[in-house]
Amino acid sequence: MPVSPAQPIDPTPRNQLPLPRSFVAIGDSFTEGLDDPLPDGSYRGWADLVATRLAEQEPQFQYANLAIRGRLFDAVVSEQVPAALRMRPDLISFAAGGNDALRRSFDVDRICWRLDRIVEQMRGTGATVLLFTAADVSGLLPARRVLLPRIQALNEIIRRVAAAHEAVLIDLWADTGFADRRLWSEDRLHLSPLGHRRVAAHVLRALGVEADPEWMQTLPSQPPRPWLSARREDLVWVRRHFAPWIRRRLAGRSSGDNVLPKRPELAPVQAFTADR
Repeated sequence: MPVSPAQPIDPTPRNQLPLPRSFVAIGDSFTEGLDDPLPDGSYRGWADLVATRLAEQEPQFQYANLAIRGRLFDAVVSEQVPAALRMRPDLISFAAGGNDALRRSFDVDRICWRLDRIVEQMRGTGATVLLFTAADVSGLLPARRVLLPRIQALNEIIRRVAAAHEAVLIDLWADTGFADRRLWSEDRLHLSPLGHRRVAAHVLRALGVEADPEWMQTLPSQPPRPWLSARREDLVWVRRHFAPWIRRRLAGRSSGDNVLPKRPELAPVQAFTADR
């Protein structure tokens, strides 16, 4: 499937949407906030950063985050979408399908069919809906020849559904800044704190709200890594991250087993951000 070419990112806010008074974020680890750790061991992430900034603009603002790490597309739809719809927020973000793309059972046509219907449902409540294309992380992971076409196919579907239902598309694939390894955590799958800030800047810009300019700045260049050092890093990554992931798959377990949503109900942002 064709993919939109990468374009320079304009950090100027766009004043097109009404400022939301409530925001529900749904999805997997990307939206839960891995790997943007806080001192207490919890995770912040782009959605918390966006909510904090929106609360500065709207005193009555409320925020919920239902995302849980490891969740597959169908679980996000069945567990989180109904709860989000009951809250009837002004703004809903939906990001799922990335975990499915890592599995043999990946069915992009089925995801397309379900995504079209749930976005139609969410838009039917009057909410503004945010959808995200995946940034290109395939170069950091094994089986790139298998993974890259899946990411491209999923992204193309997300673009089509966003256009069909007038959802707001946050096109991370088009941002070549995500090619920088420093925007990704040690596990090469989740965003680092720098990566989450960059996503937050994209979302705030789409909502017409100013973000910290540093969140979109190009990082200073680094010298190329020596080949031997890179291979040593690869071996460490396999031992610490890839091998445990394979063991969980074989055992039928998920990193999100026994994990509950960190912000299950709409509430003022101050209730979640004190002392953070």
